[in-house]
Amino acid sequence: MTASKKTDNVRPNVARIMDRPTAKVVIVGGGINGIATFRDLALQGVDVVLVERNDYASGASAASSHMIHGGIRYLENGEFRLVRESVEERNGLLKIAPHYVKPLQTTMPIFSTFSGILNAPLRMLTHKQRSTKERGALLIKVGMTLYDSFSRDGGSVPRHQFRLGKAALADMPALNKGVKYTGTYYDASVHEPERLALDVLKDGLATGDHARSANYVEAVGTRDGGVLLRDVVSDTEFVVQADVVINASGPWTDLTNAAFGGESAYMGGTKGSHIVVDNTELLEATKGREIFFENDDGRIVLIYPLKGRVLIGTTDIDADPSQPAVCTEEEVDYFFDLVKHVFPQIDVTREHIVYRYSGIRPLPRHEDTAPGFVSRDYRIVETPIEGLPSSTVLSLVGGKWTTFRALSAHLSTEATNRLGVTRSVDTSGMAIGGGKDFPTTDAARTTWVAAHADGLDRAQVDRLLTRYGTRASSVIDVLLDQPSEPLASHPELTRAEIAYFAQHEDAVHLADVVLRRTNLAFVGGVTIELLTEIADVLAETLGWDADRHEAEIEATLEVLRTAHGVEVASQHVPSATGSSAAK
Repeated sequence: MTASKKTDNVRPNVARIMDRPTAKVVIVGGGINGIATFRDLALQGVDVVLVERNDYASGASAASSHMIHGGIRYLENGEFRLVRESVEERNGLLKIAPHYVKPLQTTMPIFSTFSGILNAPLRMLTHKQRSTKERGALLIKVGMTLYDSFSRDGGSVPRHQFRLGKAALADMPALNKGVKYTGTYYDASVHEPERLALDVLKDGLATGDHARSANYVEAVGTRDGGVLLRDVVSDTEFVVQADVVINASGPWTDLTNAAFGGESAYMGGTKGSHIVVDNTELLEATKGREIFFENDDGRIVLIYPLKGRVLIGTTDIDADPSQPAVCTEEEVDYFFDLVKHVFPQIDVTREHIVYRYSGIRPLPRHEDTAPGFVSRDYRIVETPIEGLPSSTVLSLVGGKWTTFRALSAHLSTEATNRLGVTRSVDTSGMAIGGGKDFPTTDAARTTWVAAHADGLDRAQVDRLLTRYGTRASSVIDVLLDQPSEPLASHPELTRAEIAYFAQHEDAVHLADVVLRRTNLAFVGGVTIELLTEIADVLAETLGWDADRHEAEIEATLEVLRTAHGVEVASQHVPSATGSSAAK
């Protein structure tokens, strides 16, 4: 179906693009780097369109370790520029996105003193794994001292501490008794990465009509010298003309260029998997810290308390981006072994797993370089595409959560230079969405909640502040105009807020709500009753009929089962609300 045959069921955000099918810049890929570049260009006043073939931040951006970190291990790769930029961006995000980015105390258990000293220079020079021996205390101490030296902005995070022998075990009693030292330093965590991405997107959209975006819109090729797009919801195809096309497809960058009729071999991503476990003993053993260490095979791994659960990861395996990435049983066994390596007295079994996930990192092609030593830095490549003769195509290779703001400024500059536009707004130090005036002390938080609790329960306002930052004030305005009825299966969520996800955050599917607008799936909180209740509200809001209502539940169950290892218990009974929702 072409744009000339546009149907009535095209979503408003898609219609805004179709009604004016031109832009100075089109960005293909709505992960964090594409979204951040959209924000940056929008702030410069550039006419920009962003499209994402699935939901926002649902690809590589949804498969992170929930860390905002300087990359202490990148020092061994000799990537000092990347470490400096990462530390500076980490410190910056703690200030401009304090609603989602928090300091993270991290402890490294160390089992030897001198191990790795001879191999480290060879690893730095060759990027090949020279030995499976763990790095020793001397090498790690040097690394932590160097790492501290990159953080010079007035002490965003404390400097590292080293503990020896009995002091190390007294500090963390559950550790393996073979631990000889611990090194403790600070990085940062992002508890709500998908919501942070949405917040960045909203900043861009708020700049005006020159900034337009749509999820579930796929770039399928070229036509008439423009980018051929397909709205997968309405099955409508249309063309958008642009002076600059940015390919921010992450690990799928080569596949997107191929869809455009071009050839590139930039990418060589690796698969990283994680599991989330509900294990009280392991949670308590971490003492609220991330445990970050080197496993016997030389792979850097982590055990990380998060949302009352424990996140365990990650692997680093060569992967084919044309195939779905899933966490395998072999990887699960690997995670259990690494827990035993550090906490030998704690048993973690498959019964403790509440969620698992896997994604492909957007890494550059790396030939025979060991996966763990592939650069995490990024580059921007101008890519010739015959089907886009009047457009400059810029392909983004690499990128990670920590550096998304700096990367987007770089990519935005590359685009504006080609447009002959001066980049006039500097995003460094600029608060992101709900991070503006966010209360960072208990007293300030109490004051903020009290000031915004007129008409809503204070506990609910506090939850909204956690979910949206200070942007919660505009959410509250919307919710006050609707019945704020709690869900029977999850009283901390209301029907009005579920409707908000669809009306104001572009949630299209039931899975968008349970996987990305909330933490319900991540913490193992999905039940069939909850899915049915949420689907009831979405059916009313989006006009689903009974068949669509049931199909959404079945599709979500399938995604949870196949991609996340979650089997939702109990028999599903169609709801009366769902069967009449579209009447």
